[in-house]
Order: sequence, then C-alpha cells, then structure tokens
Amino acid sequence: MTNGPHRYVTATDGQRLAVYSTGDSTGPTLVLVHGYPDNATVWDALVDELSADHHVVTYDVRGAGRSTAPEDRSGYLLGQLADDLRTVVDAVSPDRPVHLVAHDWGSIQTWHAVTEPGHAHRFASFTSVSGPDLDHAGHWLRKAPDGLRNVLRQAVRSSYIGFFGTPGLPEAAWLTGIGGAALSGLERIGGGHRVPARRATRDYLNGLSLYRANMFHRFTRPAGRRTGVPVQVLAPTHDAFMVDQVQSNAGRWADDFRFHRFQGGHWSLRSRPAPVARRVRALVGEIESGAPRPVRNLTAQQARRHGGAFAGQVAVITGAGSGIGRCLAFELAERGARIVAVDVDAPAAERTAELCAMITPGADARRVDVTDSAAVDGLAAWVREEYGVPDMVVNNAGIGVAGPFLEATTEDLERVVDVNLWGVVNGVRAFAPMMVESGGGGRIVNTASAASFLPSRLYGAYSATKAAVLGLSRSLRGELAGRGVSVTAVCPGLINTGIIANARVSGLGEVSGTKDRLNRLYRLRGYTPEKAAGRIADALESAPEIVPVTSEAHIGLALSRLSPAAIRGYARLAPPL
Repeated sequence: MTNGPHRYVTATDGQRLAVYSTGDSTGPTLVLVHGYPDNATVWDALVDELSADHHVVTYDVRGAGRSTAPEDRSGYLLGQLADDLRTVVDAVSPDRPVHLVAHDWGSIQTWHAVTEPGHAHRFASFTSVSGPDLDHAGHWLRKAPDGLRNVLRQAVRSSYIGFFGTPGLPEAAWLTGIGGAALSGLERIGGGHRVPARRATRDYLNGLSLYRANMFHRFTRPAGRRTGVPVQVLAPTHDAFMVDQVQSNAGRWADDFRFHRFQGGHWSLRSRPAPVARRVRALVGEIESGAPRPVRNLTAQQARRHGGAFAGQVAVITGAGSGIGRCLAFELAERGARIVAVDVDAPAAERTAELCAMITPGADARRVDVTDSAAVDGLAAWVREEYGVPDMVVNNAGIGVAGPFLEATTEDLERVVDVNLWGVVNGVRAFAPMMVESGGGGRIVNTASAASFLPSRLYGAYSATKAAVLGLSRSLRGELAGRGVSVTAVCPGLINTGIIANARVSGLGEVSGTKDRLNRLYRLRGYTPEKAAGRIADALESAPEIVPVTSEAHIGLALSRLSPAAIRGYARLAPPL
C-alpha cells in the first residue's frame, strides 16, 4: 500500500520517483500509473483486489505525492514521463516485461510509452482507464470519424483544458478550495461508495504543467503512433470527461485491441474497483498463459473498422444461422468483435462462426433452442466459462406467422409466442444477472419489429409478440439503467431475410401462392439484411432505446406517436408487413 514502506528510483533527469510494491513477488508484475490531480493512493482499492496473486507496483508521478518536482515545465513533457515509466519498470522487473494499468493522465503518458519503439518491448500488456493517447485524440478531433456531434460532445467535456492553461486562475481555484469542491461533485458522478481522495495541494498545483507542456502541440500536430502491445481500454459509463468514441478510436493504432465498458464515473476505480480488477486479471491471465488471442495483420481500412466501439468485445447472437442474425454477426466481426453464433440449426450456426472467425479470430457456435430456458441457461454458463461475461447479447431468434388471427391454430400461436417472446425472456434472464454482477457496461439487444407499432390485419399474432418484446425492452431499459446495462430494441421493417419462406401461413387459401406473393413484396422492397446489419451496428454504438431500421419503420414509429388514428386505418387497409 502507498502508506507503507517505499523506495526512490532516480529518473533520467535526476528527479526522484517514490515507488511502492506489494503482493505476491512471484506473480506477474503490474505497474499502476495514476492521473491528475491524484497520487499513487488512488490505486489502494485496486491494489487490494489484485495483490493476492500479483506483484503490484505503484509510484507517484513526478510532482505528485512523495516524488520530487522539476522546476521547469519542460520536465513534464510526455517523452520524459514515458522515460520515467521505463525507469520504474526496469527497477522493479529488470528481467521480465510488466503489465501496465493506467488512469487519466497516467493513461496519457502510458500510451506514449507503449507507442515508443524503444520502450514497448518492456510491456506485456496495457489496460487504460479513462485516458487517450493525445496524438490519437488529435487525429480523431481533426478527422471526426465518428461524426461532428461526438467531437462537439468531447469538446464540451474537455473545456476545462482551456481553463487549466490560463495563467493564475486554476492555481487560485485550487488554493481557495473552489476547485476542490467542484472536483468533489464530479467524483460523485456514476455512483458507488464514496472513498475520500488523499491529495495534497502540491498534487493540484504541480500537475497543471502536464496540460501546459503537452496539450497544444499534440492536438495541433498529432503524430501517428502505433503499438504492438496488447491494449484494452476500459470506459466508465458515466465518465464526466471522456466520450466513448475518442477512447475506442485508439484501436485504429493498436495491433491487438479490446474495448469494454463498465458502470461508474471517472474515478470509479477507487469506489468500484472490482470491474477493473476483473478485466485486468483476465487480460494478464491470457497473456501470461502464452496463448493470447490471435491477431490479424490488418490493412489500414480494416484497422479503422476493427478499432471501434466493438473491438475485442464478445457478442452472443441468437438466430445467427441466417438473415439479420447472421449478417449482424459478420458486421460485428468486421468491427473486431468475437462472435458466439447461436441457432437451433447447428450447421447454420457453425457456418456463421466459421466465417466470422476468418474475420476476427475467436468465434464459436452453439446449437440452442431459445424456447428451452434450461438450454439458454446452459449457454450463458458456457459463455461465461469460455469467454467471460459477454459485452453484448443479441436476442434475435424469431419466426413468422401470417394469416387472420381467428384462423391460426393453437399450435402456431404457442410456437410464435415461445420463440419470439419467450426466447427473448429466456435470453435476458440468463445473461442480464451476470452483466449486472460483473459491474455493468454491457448491452442487451432485442429484435422486435416495425410490426410492434404498425399492426397488420394479417400479422396479428406476430405483431403481438413483437409489441411485447418492444414493451419488455423499454421496461428493462429503465430497470437496468441504474445498474449499468443498456437495453435496445431493434425494429426492422420489410427486409428480405427469407423469414416468409419459413413462416407458418393459415387461412389464406393456397399457402405456397401466398408465400410467393409475400416474398415478392419483400424482394421488391430491396432492403437487404446486410444493409440492415450495418445500420443496426452503427446505431448500437450509442445504445439507443429503439433502432427503427428501414424508412417504413421510421415513418411507422413517428405515426404511432403522432397519429394513432392513421395507424388504426393502416391496420385495416395496408398490405402485411
């Protein structure tokens, strides 16, 4: 612990860095790098989580805690900070690479170290919490690959940087206590047990040079800095200073990259260390096993896609053997996710997984009937054992049934309810508890339909099940929001997935002719499942409540809210969806 014995390591420019070690000296060495305005005590709770089986090292960054401070601002340049980290690593683990964990400004300087060719070989892995590489962020701000809206959101959250660069004002804020009071309020964002920070006045004042020495140059003239060190980025769901996109964008610059969310605020590693510890332990265990996840040699275009919000995530998709489920599996794999393809048709699921593994290694397939709750529970247990808690679960399996409701057989009605509704219920009940227990940050996606708000006289039973899925999803979103798990309902419209070919049709005369006419309608609409999957994946980056996919779905959703009478007329007159 940082309040125990320590030693000093001398940096390359003569500054003395206070270093603290604890834990199992025979275990893998973790070096933890704190941010601003903290010192090494910010890690105490995480040290308690990890020290039983790891050799855990923390140190006070120059100017903080017990470390000495340079007199000139140039002593805080990123190159020197990266040299400090290398000096500490060489002192505590001269013979073996270490695993790095960093937060806030600690992440910024650690990113600089792992992207420095002269240092990178000393690092076995890097876990970054709430801190980007400044050069990566500079490129992101200039090119806006995730849209101007996200750049503006980040600009608002980063407005304090300009204040910190103003001579005299931030010093006055810290010395009068105004800055400390404001910071205390920000630390409460994200909830969790309040753990008082142990900071000294010098921590607040000296660290201002971090901003003044580095920000302008890195943002205005960003370099291209890549790394081969395995990296995982952990993004709190309620970070007051960072948007997800600027952090997930870093995957474009890393050969092996994973992006995970967890519930909490910017300093939740102090009040809620368990989710961070779980991810750190998993990555370190993977690397130390000698069999890390295979990494592909990606083209620049592939790297841009693999380096986004789904990079390194585990996505479980039911109904993945065909249609939207299969195409969404491909789309998420293209964006770097590891896919667990689930379907009642085992060969179809295996084919999906086989193709996904060619895009992003690590895919697998399982045959599961989603109407069987015990089988879905078994699937969840298997996923947890093989992959850990998944980042995303897509309850997509569904079937179609058409024809007048009064003509439908009991067997048809029970089957459509079992698959379309109970399949979703079983998926949620199997996976949501583990997502909550693990610290939140995961996403549940339930496939409803435009038919959930666009009733049709020929799709009564189908519409009822999809309306139930939509209603359930909205309720769950409210229930789980405070526990860090988001819930999204996807509402496709007329998408040519082949669902009609397998639909049960009753009371419409000659069945094959009816199916032919319905299939023709879907083909004429011309909206492919591949296009739908791209639209869904784009939307899921921001975890909205509802994703209407096609234009008719957008129009139908708007009409359901603005003109219920029009919807009632549609149910009587319109062709089936």
